Amino acid sequence: MDALRGLAALTVAFHHGTARFTPSFHEDVLAWFDPGLAGVLVFFLVSGYIIPASLERTGSLRRFWISRAFRIYPLLLVALGAVLMLEAASVAVLPGSLGDAYDPLAVVTSHLTMLQDLLAVPSALTVMWTLSYEMAFYLLAVAFFTAGFHRRSTGIALGLTVGALVLAGTLPSMALAARAGVTPVVLGTAITVATAIALACSRNPGMRRAGAFLGGAVAIALLLFNARIPAWEGLIILAVMFTGTALHRAEQGQIRWRSAALTAAAVTGVACLLGMTRLNAWSPETTDWAVRRAWVSAVLVAAVVFAIGYALRHRSMPRILIWLGVISYSVYLLHPVVLVVLEEIVGRSPAHRPFLMFAFVAVLLPLSHLTQRLVEAPAQRLGRRLARRAEPSATPTRPPASRETPEPALASVGP
Repeated sequence: MDALRGLAALTVAFHHGTARFTPSFHEDVLAWFDPGLAGVLVFFLVSGYIIPASLERTGSLRRFWISRAFRIYPLLLVALGAVLMLEAASVAVLPGSLGDAYDPLAVVTSHLTMLQDLLAVPSALTVMWTLSYEMAFYLLAVAFFTAGFHRRSTGIALGLTVGALVLAGTLPSMALAARAGVTPVVLGTAITVATAIALACSRNPGMRRAGAFLGGAVAIALLLFNARIPAWEGLIILAVMFTGTALHRAEQGQIRWRSAALTAAAVTGVACLLGMTRLNAWSPETTDWAVRRAWVSAVLVAAVVFAIGYALRHRSMPRILIWLGVISYSVYLLHPVVLVVLEEIVGRSPAHRPFLMFAFVAVLLPLSHLTQRLVEAPAQRLGRRLARRAEPSATPTRPPASRETPEPALASVGP
């Protein structure tokens, strides 16, 4: 799985790099295949495979939230700090509308929750939109775990898929923000999510349940009524992640392989169907058919790549692929910043400049290695220490067992 993460991160970076340095090649590829989307979908599948196992390994919501915070926020704050410094130096990184059309309080608060893409606020760092769906997945995974539904991954994935199919074209994007205003929705969500996580980390079982369910309810409400993308896309993204969870459960013997395989096929099929019927061109330079074709091919390629990685998961991988997996989060978050700086140095041009792709990778990979060693790894070690101190036993009361499996044994693997 580390190798898959590394390849996915590099694919997304390659996709964005070609848009700047080899635009004609980028457009030719994008007419048939969206490599950025494929890479992101592989990321989502890997997260779905790994994250619930991490939660169930200890069964502690407190340890889960502490570990997630120290895994994600330190490097994210470094990346956002770099963006702000570049903006201060008059190097444009932020979306043009972010500083002009949005309340600074709403911008800062929404990014601190990592839910900005579900709060109708553009991401300060383009790739951050995926973190909003990661956060929604965490909130839902915690809610299902607390309710004892966590083993019903196939049912959850299929339910989200059916929801996407039924609701496609019926719910307007960013409806809550349009009705109540962006800032009130952002502040209300931030307070509610902070309360939900605090309650979920409580030692009181009733408060834990209340916090977990509150967080899950907020995630669903935002996905349906306030995301920047159509609700069906958000539901498909979550279905993809829970498909990854279903495959992990099949591996652990918690559900049947047939159920997991049929779920994966159904989610993939509906994702392709909705992409072919609901997506539209986002600019005059492309067509509806090209966008839909690129979506479908990306979904299929992501499914095949994950299946290959899954089949090879117990085999030794080349060290370079393992290394790419280790630095994948840094590669993913930092590559937009590296692109902007490199383009500022060499100047912007519509010309085909493939040599700059080599320079881009030559800077990005060592920088990512450095930030992984100096930022990510120390923060994760600190997070593990704090988690152990916060709940040294790490054996809280287990959630009710799902009817899908008679044995409530916790998963034995995790990141």
